[in-house]
Amino acid sequence: MKKTQLPPELQAAWDKIKQYAKGYGLDFFPIIFEVLDYKTLYEVAAMGGFPIRYPHWRFGMEYNQLSKGYAYGLSVIYEMVINTNPSYAYLLEGNEMVTQKMVMAHVTAHVDFFKNNMWFAPTNRKMLDEMANNAARVQRLINRYGYEQIESFIDVCLSLDNLIDYHAPYIQRPEARTPEPVVEEEIAAPAIEGFKVERDYMRHYINPPEFLEQQRQKMVEEQQKTRHFPENPQKDILLFLLNYAPLERWQHTLLEIIRDEAYYYAPQGMTKIMNEGWASYWHSKIMTEKAMEDSELISFADHHAGVVATGQGQLNPYKLGLELFRDVEERWNKGKFGKTYEECDDIQAKRTWDQQLGQGQEKIFEVRRLYNDVTFIDEFLTPEFVEEQMLYTYGYNRNANLYQIDSRQYSQIKQKLLFQLTNFGQPLIYVEDGNFNNRGELYLRHRHEGVDLKQDYARDTLRNIQQIWSRPVLLATVIDEEPVLIKFDGDEFKHRKI
Repeated sequence: MKKTQLPPELQAAWDKIKQYAKGYGLDFFPIIFEVLDYKTLYEVAAMGGFPIRYPHWRFGMEYNQLSKGYAYGLSVIYEMVINTNPSYAYLLEGNEMVTQKMVMAHVTAHVDFFKNNMWFAPTNRKMLDEMANNAARVQRLINRYGYEQIESFIDVCLSLDNLIDYHAPYIQRPEARTPEPVVEEEIAAPAIEGFKVERDYMRHYINPPEFLEQQRQKMVEEQQKTRHFPENPQKDILLFLLNYAPLERWQHTLLEIIRDEAYYYAPQGMTKIMNEGWASYWHSKIMTEKAMEDSELISFADHHAGVVATGQGQLNPYKLGLELFRDVEERWNKGKFGKTYEECDDIQAKRTWDQQLGQGQEKIFEVRRLYNDVTFIDEFLTPEFVEEQMLYTYGYNRNANLYQIDSRQYSQIKQKLLFQLTNFGQPLIYVEDGNFNNRGELYLRHRHEGVDLKQDYARDTLRNIQQIWSRPVLLATVIDEEPVLIKFDGDEFKHRKI
């Protein structure tokens, strides 16, 4: 593993922690640590963990928010690591030694997760170079077309960067291979026989060529109206726009960059609970069993408690992931799974159940390899865990003018969690027809899951898609339990019930 430029004391601590982590079975890419002052660290954090990004105002906005949070004592970034090979991780200059050791242990588990979790397998491990290349490409476009024009189009693309198919890297959907162009496809001319004729010599008079051609044109027009393009609904709206929108070359380049970066970050969003839980599990284990000095106990306990603390009305992914991994480990160590355990009706017997299987470590490594947050919660969240962790759902009571607990029922809590995690809690929108009514209009459909779209968000999204598509854009959705079609033609919005 590559030696870093860490100070001697930190380097010695890292050499030990690296060996401890490998001894526990963690398998990670080479890790290069850099110690940064808080300004530099927050600059890198504002740019998504990468030191070089394309110029854009949002990075300055992110830095302003992060730096003010640090200056006012509201938040501190202790560690940051990026999913590359080798992986780069950043330590905050001035942290005490126990904090740096805890961060190093935390990072080793993150990188182990990046390397071995199947949902990270398709990601670009050379993204550091890719980000730098993207920055250079955007800068060349700025030099050629001007900053304002490039910035304005990047704003449009960033507002749509969640309109991708998060599962596309793992499967090949049929709609992604649809070859048809938007308009003017040649359709095989249908056979027209005209009116039935008993005598052949009358055929030319009853069905003249002009009449047959008119009937043939009518049938072609009807086929155009009834056919769909793409043949199957397409979830990756950005890919559809890249393939079929009338983009200039520089616009295509920018949209492609935004889409590629969205897919790079997608697995991190899909595994936030698992990834942070896995890292918290291992930094706790490495520190308490191997790396921590006696004199560091209080400081470590204080920092660890801050990591897993849960605020009122908030769900801490570090806490939930850590406790669920520990629960899985305990269940598989004691044999609290399978048909026999599930069918046991004796509450006391289930509480004291212990077959001493000792399969906990093996199981959590398997979970780390195969699951994402949705499948992790769906598979391993249990009624006993919900009760032990005192989980609940809450909502706003308009009569009392306050938020209050809605339910402590396991089924409702699990359903709520899965609903929030599926598609990152964002609405599912897909392309249904790219040539609606044979007019080149883009017809989108919202898969309504019981929650209406925010109307201002929907209008802004349609406006930005229309700017790329350049033709009217329609969105079928449900508002107040009524099917509605929203249309934006570039000038005004129109609503009608369908």
